[in-house]
Amino acid sequence: MSAHSAKPRSGPSVAPHAPRLGRRVARFNRAVTNKVSIHLAGVLPGMGIVIHVGRRTRTVYRTPVNVFRTKDGFRIALTYGRDSEWVQNALSHGAVRLVTRRRQYELTDPEVVTDEHRQHIPQPFRAVLRLLAVSDFLDFRRAA
Repeated sequence: MSAHSAKPRSGPSVAPHAPRLGRRVARFNRAVTNKVSIHLAGVLPGMGIVIHVGRRTRTVYRTPVNVFRTKDGFRIALTYGRDSEWVQNALSHGAVRLVTRRRQYELTDPEVVTDEHRQHIPQPFRAVLRLLAVSDFLDFRRAA
């Protein structure tokens, strides 16, 4: 478990909460919105670009995300849920590269956590994530 108090998402005691953004919105964003936001995500606060490798294709992908610093790494909001392709790729590979605020980080040890209180999230973003019913996050540690 990570150094913070969020509960890991495992076992039957944790009920899954589906984010309000559905698969249709995810497909639209992947086809349209991401093409624009990818140019801003590496610069804007609270945004980043996850560079990950496909599980089957071994293709390198770039996915814009909402990202926040933690004590030992970063926390990424799973706005489309933990079944998103990029999340599965990160968990399978065990590492990703993150570009945020014009800096690049190697991240390892991905762990899906459920955090109803949205710790490590600045207040304005916390309110938006609460509105979108996002309480699942992917935590990473910075590689040494």
